[in-house]
Amino acid sequence: MAEIITMPRLSDTMTEGVVAKWLKQVGDKIEEGDILAEIETDKATMEFESFHEGTLLHIGVHEGETASVDALLAIIGNEGDDYKSLLDQSNGSEETEAPAAVAPVAEVEETSSEQVAPPAGVEVITMPRLSDTMTEGTVAKWLKNVGDTVDEGDILAEIETDKATMEFESFHQGTLLYIGVPEGSSASVDAVLAMIGDKGTDVAAYAESLKNETPAAAKAEVTKEAVPVATPPAATASSPAASSNATPVVQTSSSNGRIVASPLAKKLASERNINLSHINGTGEGGRIIKRDIENYTPGSGAGSSAPFVPAGQESYEEVPNSQMRKVIARRLGESKFTAPHYYLNVEFDMDNAIAFRTQYNSIPDTKISFNDIVVKATSLALKQHPQVNSQWFDDKIKKNHHVHIGVAVAVEDGLLVPVLKFADEQSLTQIGSQVKDFAGRARNKKLAPDEMEGSTFTISNLGMFGITDFTSIINQPNSAILSVGAIVQKPVVREGTIVVGNTMKLTLACDHRTVDGATGAMFLQTLKGFIENPVTMLV
Repeated sequence: MAEIITMPRLSDTMTEGVVAKWLKQVGDKIEEGDILAEIETDKATMEFESFHEGTLLHIGVHEGETASVDALLAIIGNEGDDYKSLLDQSNGSEETEAPAAVAPVAEVEETSSEQVAPPAGVEVITMPRLSDTMTEGTVAKWLKNVGDTVDEGDILAEIETDKATMEFESFHQGTLLYIGVPEGSSASVDAVLAMIGDKGTDVAAYAESLKNETPAAAKAEVTKEAVPVATPPAATASSPAASSNATPVVQTSSSNGRIVASPLAKKLASERNINLSHINGTGEGGRIIKRDIENYTPGSGAGSSAPFVPAGQESYEEVPNSQMRKVIARRLGESKFTAPHYYLNVEFDMDNAIAFRTQYNSIPDTKISFNDIVVKATSLALKQHPQVNSQWFDDKIKKNHHVHIGVAVAVEDGLLVPVLKFADEQSLTQIGSQVKDFAGRARNKKLAPDEMEGSTFTISNLGMFGITDFTSIINQPNSAILSVGAIVQKPVVREGTIVVGNTMKLTLACDHRTVDGATGAMFLQTLKGFIENPVTMLV
């Protein structure tokens, strides 16, 4: 009996998959355990194993095509089985999606007379989805150049996602014929990244045809040479300066005749209130350029009067938003404006914790931080208060009985949150070692996507920067985040006497949909017991 094989869900965040390569063809015999195909998920390219045996009767998603989870991937049955009814059934349930998923490439091309067909043997490589939140990627570095030979398994490029910079492996072999996204440029997922095929194949016409369909960031020349930035020439009667696509040459008239200046020179002159007629240009043909404006001294140029030039000068620089910064902005905005935040502030006595850490670190080859103590104490407190370790959904609240703590790490482009899995089951030494490893690899963008997923609670610590107290935005879908400040030495009252003590302020931000005020307060009381008496965490 014929069986429908659907697109599997190969990761917890996967909603669709791309068939990178079929390892079986229609008519092949399939044994249980055989690898049917290589499927590219949102995290990795994985082998897909068959749990059926028989003959591969039908392939529903061809190589390079995308299909949603549970879409018809293939049909396996006995040789000669009539599987048409299964196709009709699948088409009926996915009437609007199935035709596009199974349509042969040739049929799609015939619908548009203007589209240029790819040359024979050319494989189009698209921007992969390398993380669960990735919508576009930036090519940090090409490891192959146009004209280089590419073998299956070679690393083509390093691609910067919103979470990390990852190596992108080729699943094809041949010659790199075309690069669609230059180094430092960005392109959306599925945009044309490169083309691989037989050496000498001309893909220029096909690449040109794709420019009308590919995002601007993915457009590039077929050749590997860098495109030079030309300095605009002096304007003439037939100069292309009049074209809206060219950099115009500014022409200014004065009593002394026509003045030719570059756009930047005119802008600087305007900002500094300098009359261009007072300046002698040193550029080609007497053209006024940037250095002429910068070197201008009132009274040194032509003309009898010179304007006042202020000593100050406004300046700024524009830095393109990285993929990480874009996603941080989007996700924090979603959290702040959808989850009703409220904040609970506490101050803990840290004298015992200081003495405990000093004694603990006296053990050879052992070193823990105060942050490690907070992580351990928090994980134990969360086990007693699962409501704080919860997640909100429209129809339910998910109370997690496992504790996965995200530890915020500041990096150049923003913030990464690697996750300590089952933190409550780890010793202080293990927590310290893992946090140190995560922090180092986070700053080098070497964390794997699955190392930053699955947190049930988050801790953000700015104490090392001298910040005494602050509030954080909840890292959804978590219900709470703990902000940890610096340990401060100050006068405290003990048994009616003012003495010198050490205190630390913490702020718990809670989602009021899942964590009520009293629940958050009881969690902090439990946390206080562990941090102020850390020896209890060793029991």
